[in-house]
Amino acid sequence: MARAATTTDVFNAVAEPRRREICDALAGGERPVGELAEQLGLAQPQVSKHLKVLREVGLVEVREHGRQRLYRLNGPALKPIHDWVKGYERSWSERFDRIDDVLEELKRAEADDDEQHQDGDRDPAGR
Repeated sequence: MARAATTTDVFNAVAEPRRREICDALAGGERPVGELAEQLGLAQPQVSKHLKVLREVGLVEVREHGRQRLYRLNGPALKPIHDWVKGYERSWSERFDRIDDVLEELKRAEADDDEQHQDGDRDPAGR
């Protein structure tokens, strides 16, 4: 089966690490492409190419401000990813709860073991 084009699917668009970095940077607010390029250590044309993909899937919006183009994250476009990940939340929560239970058992066993060692260090008169 052929892979979907990055410009048709939010999941494919954010599969590229640099585009995720751009989204992370834009989560802090609007930024011009030059600032993004500087922050990411990339050439401006590379950042522009990634921004184009993110715009085409709706993750990024742009507005003109004088001679600058300011880019911002479109949070609602992340909803399909959120909804997909949320489906796994129950599984994670159950596993974390089980880990918490095991840790509590280990703490109790360690405390019991420490108590037994302390009792063994006393002389028969309890001193």
